[in-house]
Amino acid sequence: MSTTSTDETTGSHGDREALDQETTTETTTETAMGSEGGLGRPVARDVDGRPGVHYAGAPWKRIASVPIALYLVMAAVVLVAAATGVLAPSMLSGFAVTILLGGLFIWLGNRVPVIRDYGLPTILCTFAPATLAYFGAIPEPIITVASTFIDEQGFLDFFVMAIIAGSILGMPRALLVKAGPRFAVPVVGTMVATFVVIGLVSLLFGKGFFEAILLVAAPIMAGGLGLGALPMSEMYASRTGQDASAFMGDLMSAVVLANVFCIIFAGLLNGIGKNRPSWFVGFSGNGDLMRIKGKRDELTMPKKADTSTYIALGKGLLFAAVIFVVGELLGAYLEFLHPYAWAIIIMVVLKLAGWLPKDLEAAATDWGELINAVLVPALLVGVSLTYIKIDEVLVSLAEPSFIVLTFLCVLVAGLSAGVIGWLVKFNFVESAIVPGLVMANTGGSGDVSVLSASERMHLMPFAAITNRIGGTLVLFVTSLMVPLLVA
Repeated sequence: MSTTSTDETTGSHGDREALDQETTTETTTETAMGSEGGLGRPVARDVDGRPGVHYAGAPWKRIASVPIALYLVMAAVVLVAAATGVLAPSMLSGFAVTILLGGLFIWLGNRVPVIRDYGLPTILCTFAPATLAYFGAIPEPIITVASTFIDEQGFLDFFVMAIIAGSILGMPRALLVKAGPRFAVPVVGTMVATFVVIGLVSLLFGKGFFEAILLVAAPIMAGGLGLGALPMSEMYASRTGQDASAFMGDLMSAVVLANVFCIIFAGLLNGIGKNRPSWFVGFSGNGDLMRIKGKRDELTMPKKADTSTYIALGKGLLFAAVIFVVGELLGAYLEFLHPYAWAIIIMVVLKLAGWLPKDLEAAATDWGELINAVLVPALLVGVSLTYIKIDEVLVSLAEPSFIVLTFLCVLVAGLSAGVIGWLVKFNFVESAIVPGLVMANTGGSGDVSVLSASERMHLMPFAAITNRIGGTLVLFVTSLMVPLLVA
């Protein structure tokens, strides 16, 4: 990770003497970093306050980060190739198809005021491609390319490992050791309470205890698609012998519907906190998470560097790839855990032991953030065309028990996090939001929506901690419970 400041990269614009004195330093910096287009450049982490290319910016003149006219030319080329049978199911064709479609649906979703804040862009990327395919509106070669890309060519593994590595290694070790135990109490308690309640209510509906946990509660509580529905569908498929598509529709439906409930509950909690701030001591902190003064800095994420390097991103890719191979290797001989779970264990051990060089940790973090910023829409589109059967999704959404279980999952997550957090000196409202509702939303854009609805955007660092600790924990616990799905 480059820590070179802007002045060091661009050179001083002061007097001639200062410039002469810095010539040697600048020359060395340019050699290491490269000039414009070289190895090190500032990284813009958001556009108009929204992450990565998921948001086109205020003028709406770009789709998938390119001018609309150029986008239309690119899309036309892909369509012609598909219509003439030239579009081969290769990795590059997969990137072209999924990024173009993902960029379009994100652009359309963000054009709709208000509703876009309730997850419309994500909903469109997740369900619109499957719907269009169901009605025959997408050429078959495009569906074949996307399916091959996601499944046979392993783009899903590529994405998931980048997110897992970035999430775990992006947490400062000192923060994990010092603040992790305190923050882990409401995270673990919320997960346990939600799993138990959802399992018991499912029994009342005449369904399975563990089935409801694994198909409803677990994907919702993983705090995002990257650590929830996507890897879980693969884990369930490998254990049961079924295709991942048999689970993906239900898992994605639960996550997206829960995100809407999370945003609504966040707004309600904000209103209650304002109107009735003193129901009991520690009910609302008006934005302060902890009741213990002077401890807030224990739960903050350090400021990220403003630059990355192409070399660092390459190292991050290499590390994520090797960790994936390690997970596959261990999973082949120790089959009681999924390879993803083994990969998580290895990375946690490496992180806590401090055995990895700092630059490698930073590189893996940057790589995960790049994938999250750029390729989420592409992944959702690919998953939609590969795994989601829209007729099965409609059956799930039409089932009252599914709606009730999803609603209860969010409600229990918020209430249990608030109560348990209050017991360890957090304020109830803030703890109900973070980690409670943040664990149950879609992560990333879901965090932004929930914290915005609750007027507590400054709690974003706590949301990041929740997603890393909570999401990783839920995925690991789920991997242990997968055999119970077969039972």
